[in-house]
Amino acid sequence: MSTPEHEDPRKGLVVTHRRYVPFSHAHYAGNLVDGAYSLALFGDVATEVCIRTDGDEGLFASYSDVQFLAPVRAGDVLEVTAQVVAVGRRSRTLEFRALVVGRGRPDLSASAARMLDEPVVATTATGVVVVPGPA
Repeated sequence: MSTPEHEDPRKGLVVTHRRYVPFSHAHYAGNLVDGAYSLALFGDVATEVCIRTDGDEGLFASYSDVQFLAPVRAGDVLEVTAQVVAVGRRSRTLEFRALVVGRGRPDLSASAARMLDEPVVATTATGVVVVPGPA
């Protein structure tokens, strides 16, 4: 049985990216952005996780339990986080979260925006990435 002092040091690693959502990504009324936008950002943050943990960009193998919990709109500022929750021989299981931390205020003017006092959880998922085996 594994004890905390024998756990893989990669487990628990957290990587965070922030990204402004450009209006060129709005696809729907109300400047809504499709859910694939968050998933692409999860791929970017997963790549950094793999580089940090294994010195390789790795490959995404699967997503599970993807939840779209709140809308993402053009003009939002997203904070996307990946945390390593399990480490296999070549696989890494990651938990993802996309938070809206800033939002445009078109009700005030075309360029008005503010950072939110309380972030909004927009998307969550679990994913598995794989990295090359030892040489």
